[in-house]
Amino acid sequence: MTFLPLDITDDAGIRNAAGEIKALVPRLDRVICTSGILREGDISPEKRIADIDAEALVTLYRVNALGPVLLARELWPLLKGDHALQFSAISARVGSVSDNRLGGWYGYRASKAALNQLMRTLSIELARANPNACVATLHPGTVDTDLSKPFQGNVPADKLFTADDAAARLWRVLDGLTPADTGTLFAYDGSVIPY
Repeated sequence: MTFLPLDITDDAGIRNAAGEIKALVPRLDRVICTSGILREGDISPEKRIADIDAEALVTLYRVNALGPVLLARELWPLLKGDHALQFSAISARVGSVSDNRLGGWYGYRASKAALNQLMRTLSIELARANPNACVATLHPGTVDTDLSKPFQGNVPADKLFTADDAAARLWRVLDGLTPADTGTLFAYDGSVIPY
């Protein structure tokens, strides 16, 4: 495993990191995009429409939605072929349009919904370029990290996962995926979340 620093909002940085990866390997078997932002600085989940800030929406979209698809674009030569491949990105249940029953969190919800659509669209194109590929978005559940700390109050103890546990659960989900599952949003337990 090789770790490369990457600012997912920097197009040139994505291109450079992809170049380093291409220099190391002829193909990729599993890619997991873990970039994401819910709150940072002046950005936090909106409770009502009056709280929406255009710059915050752009930042959320850039980090949560664009980064993974731009990475896929730059890694394309390593994704196409006929080898087994999984390309996934961390999404969230709140990015499901049909599952939105609470409202609020406009920017985060919209950016994760956009990620789901971008990954679904990527899955269609990649299936033509690599019939053994599976593109999936993954909902890790509520993970005990700085991102979710302010929002853990109503989360039952058995539904609040450590980062290690969440990663292990998602890895198990990925281990069970096949090309027939491409373009789908999965929860940490392997269940399908409707878009």
